[in-house]
Amino acid sequence: MAAARQVLCLWALLGVPRVRCEPIRYSVAEEGESGSVVADVAEDAGLAPAQLSARRARIASPAGRQHFRLERGSGRLVVAERLDREEMCGRSRTCTLAFELLLADPLQFFPIEVSVEDINDHSPVFPDERVTFKIPERGDPGTRFPVGAAQDLDIGSNDIQAYSIYPENEFFSVSSRTQSESEMHVDLILEKPLDREEQPELDFTLIATDGGSPPRSGSTQIHIIVLDANDNVPVFTQKVYMGQISESAPEGSIVLRVVANDADDGINGDITYDFSQASGQSYLDFAVDGMSGEIRVMKPLDYEQTLKYEFSVRAMDGGGLSAMCKVVVEVLDVNDNAPEIVVSSFSSPIPENVEPGTVIALFAVRDQDSVANGEISCALEERLYFALRPAFKNYYELVTVRTLDREERARHMVVVTAADAGSPPLTSTHTFSVDISDVNDNAPAFNQTSYTMYVHENNAPALLVGAVKATDADAGPNAKVSYSVVPARGPEEEPCSCVSVNSESGGVFVLRPLDYEQLRQLEVVVSAADAGSPPLSSSVSVRLLVVDENDNAPLVLHPSAQDSSPPSSELVPAGAEAGDLVSKVVAVDADSGQNSWLSYQLLRATEPGLFAVGAQSGEVRLRRPPTERDAAKQKLVVLVRDNGRPPLSATAALSVLLVPGSWDAQLPQQSPAAGEDDGSLTTSLIIALVFVSLLFLLSAAAFVACKVCKRKELSSGPVLYGASSVQSYVADGAAAGTLPHAYCYEVSLTTGSGNSEFKFLKPVLPSLPAQHCSTGVGGAHAEEFPPVPVTMGDADFESPGMQSVAQLNGF
Repeated sequence: MAAARQVLCLWALLGVPRVRCEPIRYSVAEEGESGSVVADVAEDAGLAPAQLSARRARIASPAGRQHFRLERGSGRLVVAERLDREEMCGRSRTCTLAFELLLADPLQFFPIEVSVEDINDHSPVFPDERVTFKIPERGDPGTRFPVGAAQDLDIGSNDIQAYSIYPENEFFSVSSRTQSESEMHVDLILEKPLDREEQPELDFTLIATDGGSPPRSGSTQIHIIVLDANDNVPVFTQKVYMGQISESAPEGSIVLRVVANDADDGINGDITYDFSQASGQSYLDFAVDGMSGEIRVMKPLDYEQTLKYEFSVRAMDGGGLSAMCKVVVEVLDVNDNAPEIVVSSFSSPIPENVEPGTVIALFAVRDQDSVANGEISCALEERLYFALRPAFKNYYELVTVRTLDREERARHMVVVTAADAGSPPLTSTHTFSVDISDVNDNAPAFNQTSYTMYVHENNAPALLVGAVKATDADAGPNAKVSYSVVPARGPEEEPCSCVSVNSESGGVFVLRPLDYEQLRQLEVVVSAADAGSPPLSSSVSVRLLVVDENDNAPLVLHPSAQDSSPPSSELVPAGAEAGDLVSKVVAVDADSGQNSWLSYQLLRATEPGLFAVGAQSGEVRLRRPPTERDAAKQKLVVLVRDNGRPPLSATAALSVLLVPGSWDAQLPQQSPAAGEDDGSLTTSLIIALVFVSLLFLLSAAAFVACKVCKRKELSSGPVLYGASSVQSYVADGAAAGTLPHAYCYEVSLTTGSGNSEFKFLKPVLPSLPAQHCSTGVGGAHAEEFPPVPVTMGDADFESPGMQSVAQLNGF
């Protein structure tokens, strides 16, 4: 036993730090009042009273029942309830109550043992108040007549010390002998033969006295009936009968059979069996057959309450002689008790950022069974986040083994299973519901990596154009998200002043009207921050695209409009044919998309049937050859309209002169003012001819160069000629406000043919100096013209190779 204690202490020192091996021992007398002081446990444990409160000191008893309590303020151990030694320990010579003084932060145990001392608070009690003996006359002196011994619940010196007869007589004396620690035999000894004729009956008192101070006593009345001679007493085959039975044996099961023999004949030899009441209450769970001596189980047995039964069986013959034997019944343990889990402390909720190894709960396990049936092992159903760690004796700690994440799992149901080693094993479980409290460890996350929103130009101030949405996986204030616009390139930059975001809903507002022609798109950075401490945030890019509205009317580039000069004049010779190009109206629109698609129609003309305007190209062509009946000076108004909803429009005024077949002969007589106009016209015509000649030479040189380059590139495959040069040329002309409108160039660009051709058409008429163009009808030079109906024929003269400026820009 000493070696086992040393091994246990060594294990405690190595495996569980801060555990005292040698227990602190105290003694206290039974029947003490509640609140009686046992000792100053704080002083004996080497602790200050203040430490007891700070470290949450408490008493932990494996039995569950608390006989003592700890006064944290003074450090004293006091009695919690009245102690009855006989109730707690029976007649055991020692009565020790073991428990632990448990401290936390850090975990520390102090084993304590309190010995309950016996006092003389019980008197001896005989099993029967009156005992009758039938004794034959002529009995031999020295014959012993067993009497049920008195029982005293006290032990030691407070137990029964002596028996006496009152009043004393000459026939009997009393003798007591102790056969074992728990068994005492009391006999009446016949000192001299009885004489039935002289005294048929005899009465006296048998007194049992204990050794207490003052002593206590108990008595029983002895009644002697003198019978005729029966000189043989029953004799048992064994002095002690041993039996075993399982605690799960059903009622009526036979434990064993006692047998006694009597040498007498007749009624003096007939033996009956019964229990001796001197056995106390232990025989009440059994019954003996009076004739056969079979002992049977009468009540369910419980190994955990009673391990062994000891009682006496008396055999009595018909003559009144009797003998006694001892019966010992051992109860065999059956695994009928599942382990118990007693929780001492439990912490919940715990923050999700606790370190691995943090103690969550402390509990003890116990099993009332014995040997292998009482050996307990503990395990967890899930070991991913928690583990069990042995603490002290049958105590275990539930600890964390890895970092917890509330967003992944907000509650852990930890099931602890305790199983014994019985066959079959019994188990019990206890579930710890561990709640995880939130820590701000997740930044808000937007539901899109970027946002694209649209707003029509000329919008109303504070217009809602969309919303951003961010969510935070945390809970409570840590998940409350607020939005704001932040600088895109750093805190030193001011955020965009024309866009704001609602801090709660994430709605994006445009604070002032936007103009597509000035600002087509902008990007802002929206930040989402939670309300944690410290707060976490994330940002997302919001791209705002301005959608064009039809808010710009077409702008006529040719003919140019100048208020200080009259409209330009175009010359048409008398031999012109239908479809010949007279002029071209060039206009642009600052809008985009279909809002910039322009269409042309002849609004008014001096001779509506003489001219036609290409609906898409703006080219003014002859619908029919001119005749002598047509006025020499023709006025045309061309309407330019975009494709917006509603459409916007502008007008261009053209002046066309119909030249007869012979210049000198056909021209009418002019006034001196007209002569001045003709001189100006001649000068403009000379300048136009020089310009066209130069352009022709440049075009011819370019044509030859392209032919040479193209032959070099034929070996590498077909070549596709782009429209970039055409686009830039037209765009440059549009920007300058003048176009070489006297010539129409048809460009044929082909792929795969190995050559390309430029077809040069002769000019309809040399260009005259550009004259002024108005965007409306009115002023000094305005004339009234009949309206021209717009028909599908206006587009018949469009050149398939010609495109408007807006269309070329759209390339």
